[in-house]
Formats: sequence, C-alpha cells, structure tokens
Amino acid sequence: MTPMVHLLLLLLLLGTAGGKGLEEKKGPLENKVLDVPEATPVPYPIYQFISSHPNVNGFRLNGEGAQVVMISDDGWLYLDEPLDWAKDDHYVIGVEALTDSVVVEGPVFVTINVLDVNNNAPFFNQTDYTAMVKENNPAGVPIVRVFASDLDDPETPNAHLSYSLVSQIPNRHNKLLFQIDPVTGVISTTEEGEKMLKAREAILYSRGEGHSTDALQRKFEEFCPAQSIPYEQNPFYMCVERAEMRRKNIDPLEDPDFTLIVRVQDLGGASGNALSGNTKVHIVVQPNLWINPGPVTVREHLDISYPIVITKVQSNEPSAVYRLVQKERELKFPFSITTEGEIQLMEELDREEKDMYILVVLAEDGHGNEVDPPMEIHVVVEDVNDNPPVCGEEESVFEVQEDEPMGSQIGTLLAHDADEPGTGNAMLTFEILSQHPDTNTFTMDGPTGQMQTMRVLQRKDATEYHLTVRVSDPDFTTQCRVTIKVIDINNELPLFEKNDYGSHTLAEDTPVGHTVLTLKATDADDPGSGSSRIEFHISAGNDDEVFAIETDGDGEGRLVVVKPLDFETTPLHELKIDARNPEPLMKGLEYGSDSSASLSVSVTDVDEAPEFSLDTLDVAVFENISKGGVLLKVEAKDPEGKEIGFKLDGDAHGWLQIDAATGEITAKGKLDRETAETFEVTVTAFEKANPEKSTEHVMSVRLLDVNDNTPKLVESQAFICVQKPQPVIIRAQDADEDPFAGPFTFTFGNGKKSHNWDLVAVDGTSAKLTMKKKPSEDKTFSLPITVKDNAGLGVPQSFEVRVCNCTELGYCYTAPGDHGFKYGMGATIGILAGSLGFAALIFIIAVNQAKKTNKKKATVVEGDTDAML
Repeated sequence: MTPMVHLLLLLLLLGTAGGKGLEEKKGPLENKVLDVPEATPVPYPIYQFISSHPNVNGFRLNGEGAQVVMISDDGWLYLDEPLDWAKDDHYVIGVEALTDSVVVEGPVFVTINVLDVNNNAPFFNQTDYTAMVKENNPAGVPIVRVFASDLDDPETPNAHLSYSLVSQIPNRHNKLLFQIDPVTGVISTTEEGEKMLKAREAILYSRGEGHSTDALQRKFEEFCPAQSIPYEQNPFYMCVERAEMRRKNIDPLEDPDFTLIVRVQDLGGASGNALSGNTKVHIVVQPNLWINPGPVTVREHLDISYPIVITKVQSNEPSAVYRLVQKERELKFPFSITTEGEIQLMEELDREEKDMYILVVLAEDGHGNEVDPPMEIHVVVEDVNDNPPVCGEEESVFEVQEDEPMGSQIGTLLAHDADEPGTGNAMLTFEILSQHPDTNTFTMDGPTGQMQTMRVLQRKDATEYHLTVRVSDPDFTTQCRVTIKVIDINNELPLFEKNDYGSHTLAEDTPVGHTVLTLKATDADDPGSGSSRIEFHISAGNDDEVFAIETDGDGEGRLVVVKPLDFETTPLHELKIDARNPEPLMKGLEYGSDSSASLSVSVTDVDEAPEFSLDTLDVAVFENISKGGVLLKVEAKDPEGKEIGFKLDGDAHGWLQIDAATGEITAKGKLDRETAETFEVTVTAFEKANPEKSTEHVMSVRLLDVNDNTPKLVESQAFICVQKPQPVIIRAQDADEDPFAGPFTFTFGNGKKSHNWDLVAVDGTSAKLTMKKKPSEDKTFSLPITVKDNAGLGVPQSFEVRVCNCTELGYCYTAPGDHGFKYGMGATIGILAGSLGFAALIFIIAVNQAKKTNKKKATVVEGDTDAML
C-alpha cells in the first residue's frame, strides 16, 4: 500500500470519526505515552503532533515500532499493522519534525503501550491426565493437579483462570465423588467420595506371599478346595487369573474407573464472554488395606494369659515393616506389634490409672521410609466395678436451727466412686442405718443423699444428732458418719460497739492495701453457729469500690483501701457499713440501726504528674511528609488542672519537633525511610510551674515508603575481550521497598534498539548486555542505560564498556603499530638490558600513555550516541 493510499484512508477515517474526539488527540511535539488496544483495525489514527517550528513540511519516525506505525506529513501518527500484545507489549518510537528532510525539531519519544484484549483461549498442558487414588482417600487431600496457560496479559482478568468440573463418568448415584480447586486446579475427593470410592475386587495377600502364580493357586485352593481339574483347564481359576492380571496391569488411559471432564475459563470464569479449554482426567481406584480398626475396647483387669491380640492392621505394601509408638509420653506402654501387623496387649489394664491409650502405627519400608500415612488407634479401657464408694469427709457436719418446720432441707451427704462416671458401677444409693438419740428424726433421699427433718427440733431435746449412713454401688458398700447440730434460732442481732466511727483523712497517694480502721460488733446467739457469725457489708458511699472490709467472721473487720484514691473525682466518701448474719433472722425480727455504723473519709489533694490521654503513642507516616506536616497531636492533662507543657527527646536524626503548648508533633526536615524505617522518641508532659512533675511516653514512628529512589547500577564499568567476547551482566538496586523496587526493566537510554548491542533482562534485578559486532579498534563505549523500577521510575545512567584485544590472562594490550606513540632507542636498549625494576617502570609508563590515547578516542565517541550504540 502506497503512502498516498495510506493518507487517503487516514483522511477518510478522520472524516468519519468526528472532529471533537480527534481534537483531543492533538498536541505539541513532546514525549508522549499512548495506550492502544491490540487488534485495533488499521489504518487507525493515534495522535497528531503539531510542531511549533515554522515551515515544517514532514515528519520522520525511527525506533523499534517504526515498522508498525506510520506518520503523515501533517503529523498524524497511525497504525499500519495490527498490534499483538503477545508479540510485543510496547513500542518506543522517535519522532522528528522536518523541513525539506532537515530535522528542525526533536527527536521526541512516543511510548505506545499495547493493551491486551481477551483473544487467546486458555489451554491445558496435557490433553489427558492419569491418576491413582486409594479407597477412603480423605476429602480434600490432593490426587492430581491439572495446569492451564493463557497467552493474554497475566496482569489482567484476561488471564485470570478458573477451573471447574464439567462431568464425572460414571455418575451412577448422581453424586460427585471428586472436586477441583477453582484456583489451583488440584483435584481431590469429596466427602461422598471418601465414603463411596471402591476398588475392584481383588485377592488379598499376606506378608511374604508375593503375587506369583503359585501364591494365586494357593489362594484359589483356600476358597475352592478339592479341585481335580488342572488350573489351565479350570474356567473358574482362569477367570480369577485374568481378573488378577487385569488389576495388576491396569492402564488408566485404557481402562479407568472414572473419567473427569475438566474445564478452564479465563476472566475468572465469572463472565459469559469467557474463553475456555477442556481436558480429561482418568482415575483408577486402588484398594486401601490401611484401614483404622479403632476404637478398640479392652476390659480392665482381664484375668487371662498375656500377651493377647486386640486388633490387626494391614499395609497396602505387603513387605511393610510395622512399628508401634505411643502418642502421649507415658511411663507405661503395654502394647507391641508383630511383623504381621497384630497389635498385642502385654499386661492387664487399670481404667482408674488410665482410661484410654492412643497408639500410633507406622508402616515403613526397609529403609525407614513411610509407605502409608501414620495411623492413630484409640484403645478404650472398659470399666469394671472394682472400687467401693468413698465418703466425702471422715465425719460430715451439718447445722439446722431449732424451730425449723418439718421437712426442712439440712444438706446433702457427699460421696464418690472411682469407677467410670455415668455407669452403673459408679451409681450410688444412700440409706440411714442408725440415728442417735432418736430413730425417726431425719430422712434421706436414696439416689441423692439429700437429708430432711421429720419433725420440729428443739435444743432442749438434743443439741446434736449422730447418724450412720450406708452408701452402696451395685457390688460394694461403705458406712459414713454424719453429725447434725441443732443451733440456737437467730433471735439476736449483731451490734456495733459504736455506730459512728467519726471522720478520717487520707492523702490521695495512700497505697492500696492500707487499713483505714478496725470495726467491731458482737452477737449474743449460740457461739460458733451461723446465727452468731458476723459479716460486714459496705451498703452506701462506696460507688467507686475504693474500699472493702476484710473479716474473720468473729466480729472484727478491717476497712481497707483496695483502689487508688482520686481527690479530683471523689474528695469525700460517706460510708455506711452493715453487720449481718449468714443465717436468717427468726420470723418477725429485722435488722435495725444498731446493726449499722457510719464514718467519713476525706481525701486530701496531692500534686500529681500530668496524665496522657493515650496509653500508647504509635504513628505511621509516609516518608515524603512535607516540612511542618503533622504526625500526631498528643494530649495530656494535669489532675489538678495546672498548665502543662510538652517536650521531645531522643530524636537522633533531628527530624521532628513538638509544639510545647499544644503537643502537636510535626516534621522539622526531610524524613528518609531508607535511613531509618522505624525509630522512637520520648514525649514528656510536665507542669510548667513545677517541671519535676512530669510523665514520659515513648512514641514509635514507622515511615511508609514512597518511590523516592531510582534504581542505580551496582557497577558502571565492564570489560569485554575481543578474542572471546562474553556477555556482561548489568545489575541494579533500589533503596525503596516493594512495590517501588523490582522487578526492573532495562532499556537503552534513547529508547532505540541498537545495531551493535543487545540488552535482555535476566531477572528482576539484572540484564545481559551482549556485543553483536566486533569494533574495528579498541574502544571504551559509554552506553546510556535506563533502569526503571516496578512503578516506572528511572533515569538514564552511563555504563562504560572497555572493548579491546587482550592477553590470555584477560588484560588489554596494544599491538605494535596500532597506537600513536613509539618508544625511543634508548628506551628499547633499557628494556633489553635494564633491570627488572626498570622494565616494570617503562611498562607502567606505556600503559598510562595508552589509557590517555584511548580516553581521547572515547571522548570523541561519547559525542555521538548513535555511533556508540
């Protein structure tokens, strides 16, 4: 297509596109970044450059994208070929304005970013997958993983893949036995699959039997004895043999138990426009002999000959070696395992000593490697009735007030049985065998041991009763002693020695635990009974729960400070204290004023240090915070309301300052995360009138990274030997952290591709520089290299490459006649006849002279960037 035809098509497209939209695609001749979707129809106008230079009558393109992009004489940049993201995701093109083929403005560089469109369907790396799975494979445990790729941009949803299970063949029960992780493609069994997967019927071989023809014939004779027909003529045997051969040589591709159709979709599978690919997964189910036989129940105290076999395990590997270990670290482990997998109990068990054991069975090969996963077997010790009931106390004592009505609850006799709770062996019954001095005063509930009175008790009849109670389980009995005391009815009130304990003064800083005063009260009821026991309660004036009363119950109590006092909150406490009995008063009697006392506690002010409103001072701030920017405003107050000030200490970098009046902490200078990512300063709040009254808080500052560092070349010089040119590895580093660091992109500084050099990324921090053409003479090339970080920040840097002929040791030398200077005759005679030290001196002079000469040549080369590249 000729340029004229291109121009006509472009003008036609411009005419139909509408003027308003195209006006927005115009601008001066300057560096530009343009985003263009791939597969855009051509010709397509991208942007029009308008030169500020008069008499411009043409434009010229150069660079890596000149073959796909054209430019018209009036500055319209347009596509000449469709873009393909998979081929190249961006182009850098140089644009120059011309007047009669003479450059009058530019070059400027246009970066065309190719935007990916979803035009590639995902595809699997295999058309068929095969896998083996054992019966009872736990749900969610991986069986096989499928993997798919997509040629679209991996940073866009176009390459965001989602896996799904289309169908399962066969599916007789309409239940999926397999599942797939939509993100990873890992296929595993479902909960239904864990239960329902079954292998084909097979003959089980014991350890050492092998799978030979002789072993199969022996198995056949065990199931079908007295066979007179030769094996090769016996249709039943031949059927079994064919089935065994088929099971041993099963091919998942030829004869699978299940075939899964798996689909992969891009766009995360969430769009109706998603593209997809399919594959098949062929699965064979293998028998799983490694089945947990537990829990195993063994009765305690079995009177038999030991050892005994309590269960058996069988590995999927016939030659497996079994090993038994205990999960808990117990001194006693009375179990062992045989080579056949039989688990033996070596001695009798005692449930009261240990009611369950956890055995871990390992199946290993001859080198100690696991051939099956470790198996936990629970051995439960079954209880027998071998323990009699035990009384809760040697003698249980209860109290009951006289004149209590008939049927009053006295209490419950406590007893226990060491046999297994909840079983008949530990079920107790209670029965009164005797009671003195009467035989019909108390009754007891058999299943619970709850006691009640059968009549109204009087102290004049008896002050104590003694009972003998029989406690029984199905096989054993025990007798327990019970004493019931008849106590005086609570007809006397507790009385304070005085009802007004006056006024007391405490300083605000009185320590917790300080005793304010001791209170005393008396009770005329029967000593040692609940009717005479006195308990003290603060019933008023203690809303902040600053005080408490400690007492022994015998009428003396100590008023104690249990929380810090606060003059500013509560300067005066008016306390009311009540004396009470744990036993209820007799009917008609009520507590009066004589059973209460009052006192007042005044709190005196103490000059306290200021208090911060926050317990911790932590702040995170971006490192590029401007000078004067606020990091935090600390707040504090003085309990007495005095004027306070703030100060800042420990700022080793001199980055912060604090307003002494307001507590506002601001940036005093430039903060740098690369110097210190975290640091601490001390903030002090103090009373202005008395600076010694102060409180300190440590403030932790964490600096958040910003992209304020460009990648730097680790080395700026390199050497290439012409005889054996090797690529040069260029490395860069960035003081920033992710996402403002790697991976880096490496390009030549002018954005062009080079005829003489090739620059290819190796990994996220390095690139490989390769010399494509050997120079005609030794040179030092100064190459502009631009290294950009992950956020696109970077500047051109000079990288010098010395290219020269070299010795076998890799040192440059200058061949005779190739340099611009010569040694004189005297020097030659000196080199031949002089000492070794003089020769070395001449050699150093020659090398320095050669460096100066090459430096002059390099200076000339540096002036022409195109010549260097």
